[in-house]
Amino acid sequence: MGFADLLDEVGGFGRYQWLHVTLISLPGLLMASQNLLNNFVSGIPTHHCTLLANQSLYNLSHYQMDEKQLLKAFIPPDSSGNRLDRCRRYVEPQWQLLAANSSANVSQLQTEGCMDGWTFDRSEFYATTVSEWDLVCSLRPLKQMIQTIYMGGVLTGAIIYGGLSDRFLSGMAVSGVILNGVSLKVEWIPTKARTLVGTLTSFFFTFGQMILAGLAYWLRDWRKLQVITSAPHLLFFAYSWWYSESARWLVLKQRSEEALKTLHRVARINGKPEIIDKLTLEVLHSHMNKEIESSRSSFTMYDLLRTRGMRRISICLIAVWFSTSFAYYGLAMDLQKFGVSIYLMQIIFAAVDFPAKLLALGMLSYLGRRVSQAVCLFLSALIIFANILVPADMQTLRTTLACLGKGFTSASFTTVYLYTGELYPTIIRQTGMGLVSTMARIGSMAAPAVLILDEVLPALPSVVYGGAAVLAGGFACFLPETLNVPLPDTIEDVEEKWSGRSATHQQKEGICLKEGVAFEDDQVVSKDSMTLKELKEAEGTGLNAL
Repeated sequence: MGFADLLDEVGGFGRYQWLHVTLISLPGLLMASQNLLNNFVSGIPTHHCTLLANQSLYNLSHYQMDEKQLLKAFIPPDSSGNRLDRCRRYVEPQWQLLAANSSANVSQLQTEGCMDGWTFDRSEFYATTVSEWDLVCSLRPLKQMIQTIYMGGVLTGAIIYGGLSDRFLSGMAVSGVILNGVSLKVEWIPTKARTLVGTLTSFFFTFGQMILAGLAYWLRDWRKLQVITSAPHLLFFAYSWWYSESARWLVLKQRSEEALKTLHRVARINGKPEIIDKLTLEVLHSHMNKEIESSRSSFTMYDLLRTRGMRRISICLIAVWFSTSFAYYGLAMDLQKFGVSIYLMQIIFAAVDFPAKLLALGMLSYLGRRVSQAVCLFLSALIIFANILVPADMQTLRTTLACLGKGFTSASFTTVYLYTGELYPTIIRQTGMGLVSTMARIGSMAAPAVLILDEVLPALPSVVYGGAAVLAGGFACFLPETLNVPLPDTIEDVEEKWSGRSATHQQKEGICLKEGVAFEDDQVVSKDSMTLKELKEAEGTGLNAL
């Protein structure tokens, strides 16, 4: 591809690319904090009904027993019998239950809801949205809504529950940073370096998860945590003006002079000043004539589905992005169910990403993108299903399997970010990333809501998460391989490489016909009567001739 040659001439993966990729990736340290913040912002402290108005544990301090024992006179046990109920209390204190040999049938005692609110334990969290707004018992679904609002922006919920609207806006900002960052990174990285760089930069999100655990443990207050994880983005915004726009994109948008200045800047930073005088507009155009011809028409989301190759890619990626996000956040947003400190679980869930992503790097480099994507999804589904069969009292095994499942979904995320950038052509890459990211957000919106199904059947959420991963693994098998393949710049590039039909055949059907291009004796001819074949030969006057 013409631009790949230009990229090599201005230094390949040089000093500029190192700085560019690092600065774009730094916000990832706190992107993870934003995505998983709800685990701590809306953590559920241990709680029970507030005692009757004329009673308190302080007034009962003359009883020679601990607080938990005293509460048995006011709070009935839950259905498991292992802990106190969180949503009911006795209508009248049951002092007889405090006797050591009490044999009273508690199921016959009259209970009521928490008429005076709840009392929250503050040893794990000082303040969360749950403890501040009593989002427990019948209001528990609102706790999941906070994450749904953040992930997808359920606008109606944000308006009705105005205090949560800041999470909606945060979600919009995070999505923009991630999508634009992926496109900017991939378009400045040479073909051979994409796998290594794409995987290594994903570790910023892994370190970010560990940073989140440390900040949450230190602050333990949801408002302070929100401020601390958001303020550094002002710094990221300040230096974002240093980034260079994608030269590919500038050329395809008829802004060649800006693209040339950008390439000169990159060459200068990479220590290739001798290239600046040789790299002219004529050289730039000669390397990208085909792409320029194809860019004369505007593109919409419809173009992602219009041709056979693009349609196959888009449908498969929609399934993969939705299911990966769905399963990932289904596992990552329910840390309190494991019976271990939520801060420790966050560290463990982050640490498992290191071997998972290194495994992904090896698979991506040697097995290719398609096999890696499918294997990660199938293995995550297998582990999720296996965890259903593990008894609830075997918490260590359940936690281990959950960590493995999260690791494979994380590896799937690493793979699909890189894979998508390689599959969609430059001219419509950002639109494609927007489409599949939208499906991912729908998946992450649905994931917290599915957790509520455990009240119907405890295993049901896992069945849904695992089933989605199996389905997506099947779709991944139909994606084309991109290992060591140059980035496509136009839809015609995609059709020629991966649809199994020649570009000329596609054009004859009127599918890829662009403004300013006509047919003459089975050749594509531009308005100035120069065939694309002749234009390709003109590349000899470019950098190849230097």
